[in-house]
Amino acid sequence: MDLNQELEKAFDEAERGAKGSVAQETGEGSRDPSGISGGVKKTGPSRGNWGFLILLLGLGAAVLVLLFSGVDGAAIYSVTTSELVTNVEKYEGRTVRVEGDLVKGSLRYRADPCEYRFSMEHEGKVLKVHYPDCVVPDTFRDVPGMDVKVTAEGTLSKEGFLDATKIMAKCPSKYEMQQKAAGGEAAPHEAIGMPVAVPAIEE
Repeated sequence: MDLNQELEKAFDEAERGAKGSVAQETGEGSRDPSGISGGVKKTGPSRGNWGFLILLLGLGAAVLVLLFSGVDGAAIYSVTTSELVTNVEKYEGRTVRVEGDLVKGSLRYRADPCEYRFSMEHEGKVLKVHYPDCVVPDTFRDVPGMDVKVTAEGTLSKEGFLDATKIMAKCPSKYEMQQKAAGGEAAPHEAIGMPVAVPAIEE
């Protein structure tokens, strides 16, 4: 029986109980023993009314439990790479959004079936990521001298790697790299928008 059917049944029972209590109060109430007033004695809240109130409170609590359990199941936890690696048991099997830096030289690719693999790091902690897709963002480049900020969303597997379903990457802009070049630093800005060879995944 689903939640809608349970609610209908509960309200039907509550309505019958309320009608019974009204009939009892109007037709079967206790008479004034003195016979002077000839009316019905005033009594406190009936058992039917208390039962109806308790039933409503119980239904409200049940609905809240269902709502909060559903929200928890669909929640996406935003964490850094170091937080995730340090608390693997806490996040295992949950959907997480992880932020970190691409480990240079870690990007690998397989054509059939399509999959990218790489590692991301934060505060000395490293997380391996598997991304079963044929396409990655243009800004996701593994180029020497280029720092790439990565945000990966997916589920943490029992093996300890992130099974990613979405990847976002942010690399320095051409202007930022040109400024670095002006200061004497290597600025591989030509790599942005240009094809970059990715080593194959070694099984």
